[in-house]
Amino acid sequence: MLDALANVFAGNWIISVLAFIAVASTAIIIVIILSENRNPVKSLAWVTVLLLFPVVGIILYLFFGRSFKNTRMISRRSRRKLRRKEKTGYVDAHLLGLDDSSVQQINMGRSLAGAQLYVANTVEVFTCGKEKFDSLINDLQSAEKYINIQYYIFEDDEIGSQVADILIDKARSGVTVRLMYDHVGSFGVKSRFFKRLRSEGIQAYPFFRVTFPQLATRINWRNHRKMCIVDGKIGYLGGMNVADRYITGGRNFAKWRDTHVRVTGDIVSALQYSFAVDWNFMGGALIEDDKIENIEVPVTERAVSNVGAQLLTSGPLSKWPNIGLAFHKAISNAKRRVYIQTPYFLPTEALLKTLQSAALSHVDVRIMMPRYSDSAMLSHASASYINECLEAGIKFYFYTAGMLHSKMMIVDDELVTIGSTNFDFRSFECNFESNLFFYSKELTARMLSVFKSDQACCDRVDASQWRRRPFAVKVAESVLRLLSPVL
Repeated sequence: MLDALANVFAGNWIISVLAFIAVASTAIIIVIILSENRNPVKSLAWVTVLLLFPVVGIILYLFFGRSFKNTRMISRRSRRKLRRKEKTGYVDAHLLGLDDSSVQQINMGRSLAGAQLYVANTVEVFTCGKEKFDSLINDLQSAEKYINIQYYIFEDDEIGSQVADILIDKARSGVTVRLMYDHVGSFGVKSRFFKRLRSEGIQAYPFFRVTFPQLATRINWRNHRKMCIVDGKIGYLGGMNVADRYITGGRNFAKWRDTHVRVTGDIVSALQYSFAVDWNFMGGALIEDDKIENIEVPVTERAVSNVGAQLLTSGPLSKWPNIGLAFHKAISNAKRRVYIQTPYFLPTEALLKTLQSAALSHVDVRIMMPRYSDSAMLSHASASYINECLEAGIKFYFYTAGMLHSKMMIVDDELVTIGSTNFDFRSFECNFESNLFFYSKELTARMLSVFKSDQACCDRVDASQWRRRPFAVKVAESVLRLLSPVL
């Protein structure tokens, strides 16, 4: 009898200690959240979760709620060394004949991230995976000095193996090859694939490898960038990863529609700088021996020349949400049109209101999304925003020809931005992203033509029909919308 009572008291003591730890941990985290002076809505959401579900809330916060703002990716000394290698020099945007809104946009990029404006660049746009990879493979095969390549996903499939074989051949011939892939994005790829690359002399490393005990500090911060620099002469950037589905459409879609660009000119040095910062942040040696060439590269007839360009990068370590703020500025300045292509539409409150304000001011705002996405959860969460956008006069188009994975925004007649950034919380706040901002009437006109061609493969959302969606569907959308900051 006494033994039984002792066991009960011992059990109660353990429970009391665990309860005290949970309460104390919850209180400490709430104090941390309040002291960070975040967005009140987000802070209140985290406090609510912690109070209602203490244990689960603590785990969720450790994985998804922590802030790493103002953590340096690279030392000041190393940054100065890399900046000296980047082609710099102030260019007065007014001399390019750009309007005042573009000049403001350029100045904002400089203030946010030191993003220089480069002129006289050439840009070739790819909306077809096969054409992009044919061009990339040709440029990789012609590399003489170095290849710096960075992708969120690098699959071990047909195109992945083909690119890998070329990289191995170039490494064997003495070309320096550096490959950076995201550990979570490429999690499904067997380790032997990358081990083979390393055994052949390629410097291939994952970004933020997710292992214990760093699991909670790394899993939510992903490098979503997709870029390649060849010999300092040619650069690639956009939304396409290295995977067969960008060519074949994969198992679930007739095609995978995305946008990627090939650039030449001084803007390539900005891509090189971005890669070098990420490489050093992941423990790689500071890249100081890769020269940026002033060599004229042959371009196809499809390329647009004399394009002004800025590279804007952002991530969870940035002081500001650089790309999100740049989008906000561009939409606020719009006078005629804002056309957006995005696979997921989960805007921040500020961007949502900015889009609504533009539409209510009779700016032609159009948002194109896939009818069927690769993520049902994200599709439902995205759908929860559509009704309030329709009420403001925003036009929505569902792309029906396949999976629309393009990340593009066109504003008025001389600004278009293309890159890796989805129009969602994760891209604006959690992921390391990169977008090129182009200032060119000719390129903007070409991308308007692309948008309208895609629009011919879309169904426009009818407001009255949209409101008649089943009640259960609306409930599911609203519930998933609560999770949008972490989806």
